[in-house]
Amino acid sequence: MVDQISKEKRSKIMSAIRSKDTKPELMLRKVLWKSGLRFRIYYGKEKIDIAFPYKKIAIFVDGCFWHVCPIHSHLPKSNESYWLPKLKKNIERDRIVNEHLINEGWTVLRFWEHELMEIGNITEKIKSTVKQNNNGQISK
Repeated sequence: MVDQISKEKRSKIMSAIRSKDTKPELMLRKVLWKSGLRFRIYYGKEKIDIAFPYKKIAIFVDGCFWHVCPIHSHLPKSNESYWLPKLKKNIERDRIVNEHLINEGWTVLRFWEHELMEIGNITEKIKSTVKQNNNGQISK
């Protein structure tokens, strides 16, 4: 299938996509901050979206497209030779980051962007994890 958008327009669209300070991240950070939780952003070489270093808790907000959400993701029909390896690389990088952090004693929480529709549940899960501090786990 041929792309319906010109190369220049596609380039402009893609350059506007952020890798940090995404709307879902900003929304979650705002709610966590208002609830009294203090955290670091883009922490460490793993660039943890939201980190509680003193508790060793790492939180990632994964975009449904970029991290291949099983519910909302779709594979692009154009330029598959670029997109398929790119998306697979993202999945593999997430796995490696999770493994590394867990081996270092961190608790890793990953949320899909669509899960933030239930921001209250997410906030409670994070608050509970901060309170309990069960290191070395992963949750998605």
